[in-house]
Amino acid sequence: MEIERKFWLDRFPEDLPEKKHLETWQGYLYTDPNEVRIRRSLNVITGEEYFRLCVKSDGTLKRHEVETPLSKEQFEELCLLLEEGKPLIHKDQRVYDLGGGLELECSVVDGGVFSYAEVEFATEQQADAWTPHPALGRETTHEAGIRMKRYWHDRDALKR
Repeated sequence: MEIERKFWLDRFPEDLPEKKHLETWQGYLYTDPNEVRIRRSLNVITGEEYFRLCVKSDGTLKRHEVETPLSKEQFEELCLLLEEGKPLIHKDQRVYDLGGGLELECSVVDGGVFSYAEVEFATEQQADAWTPHPALGRETTHEAGIRMKRYWHDRDALKR
């Protein structure tokens, strides 16, 4: 189960220790109502590459999520099932330590079309009690239309 609060990102936080820096590319095989996506991530610091298949239920704060590793070959085969001509979404992702076991994951999408941040929690009570970091903008957790799966379909319209 994933319990996550989401925000527009105003800026990368300057006062938090950066734990990880990733370049990520993802595409969606299916988006309605649940999503099935594939993802390739490159750890900028270590050079290690990760490939994943992720299935998520629809929802806002709380969603069911199943992730499984893929080989590079499996990822490339699944890329062939994406909508023809649609490039993978690119994200510059930075992960920061918030203390108390929490991490702030910040993403700049497709070179700055928009930026967002997420914080995952162990319980809904923990999520409700948490005070957002000052670098975060408006909270979008409960806004069902603001999702990466929607951007996958609408990004050409957003770039115009």
